[in-house]
Amino acid sequence: MKNIELDPEKMFYSIGEVAKMFDENTSLIRFWEKEFNIIKPKKNAKGNRLFTPADIENFKLIHYYVKDLGLTLEGAKKKLKEGNDDGISKMQIVEKLTAIKNQLTILKENM
Repeated sequence: MKNIELDPEKMFYSIGEVAKMFDENTSLIRFWEKEFNIIKPKKNAKGNRLFTPADIENFKLIHYYVKDLGLTLEGAKKKLKEGNDDGISKMQIVEKLTAIKNQLTILKENM
């Protein structure tokens, strides 16, 4: 899992920024938006999607279930519907461990 850090001063993210955060195509972001009702981006006058930090957190959870755990979309929807905090805490642990691994790799390369 990639460690995704959000800018605390930024209120909205474009679909391109979200896709880049997750190393995915914008088409996948649009698809997940349609499939998962917890993703509700705002749209500006041009119709561009503007995702909130809450949307990004939901994408993190969906990405964790689908890409990291290998669940189907239906399986991920079921987990989200259950409101299981266990998935969120496991995802947070994986994020922290990934960040630590990245830091250790950088230290190793600098030695």
